[in-house]
Amino acid sequence: MVAGYQVNHQLLKRAVEIYNWLDLQVLNNSELAGKCDACGKCCDFESFDHRLFVTPPELMYLAAKLGTENVKPMPTSRCPYNIGGKCTIYEYRFAGCRIFCCKADADFQSRLSESALEKFKSICTEFQVPYCYSDLATALNRFVG
Repeated sequence: MVAGYQVNHQLLKRAVEIYNWLDLQVLNNSELAGKCDACGKCCDFESFDHRLFVTPPELMYLAAKLGTENVKPMPTSRCPYNIGGKCTIYEYRFAGCRIFCCKADADFQSRLSESALEKFKSICTEFQVPYCYSDLATALNRFVG
């Protein structure tokens, strides 16, 4: 069980397909995507003045990969998976993390985000998972609590 749902390997496979597609879009559009310095500053959402939003398939994928018992709550504005300035879930990171770079073209990021959200929403429809677009703190805290 993940987030109250039976683990559906097809749903997880579709999430991976979206992540692979996103990674390819960023790679093929490097001039618009920007180059991340991996400083971790953007993982402190309050001080960086932005928020990360996630969808149910993304949380389900993370929980399946980490193990439900290893999903962390988010008691502060800092991502609980950023330890010492480094992402400890980089391989399983959310779509927004794959798209966002502080040096990127905002319009490119916006278009890519909208496309990714459409794809995640279609997964929810296909697998009858209620669609919800929540900020990371709310999503993690609800999942854990």
